[in-house]
Amino acid sequence: MKTTMGFAGRLVIPKKIRQEANLKAGLPLEIEWREGRIEIEPVPLAVRLVRKGRLLIAVPTENPEPLTSETVEWTRESLGAERSKKPGK
Repeated sequence: MKTTMGFAGRLVIPKKIRQEANLKAGLPLEIEWREGRIEIEPVPLAVRLVRKGRLLIAVPTENPEPLTSETVEWTRESLGAERSKKPGK
């Protein structure tokens, strides 16, 4: 897919890619220049580690977006697709 960058440096990510990557408006993104490529990834959820008995648990530092059935299904399908691509499967 092709897109263009506007004069203000804004880039429109095509709808199909946004849907496949589960990108929503307002989602913080991390952008890096790495080995001649521009990489765009969602910013990971910030967590702090809290000890609960013998366990160490990751607790979000701010309230995450509620988990939806669409997000669960998208994640399940993505993981299934990744697993089917691995050699020996």
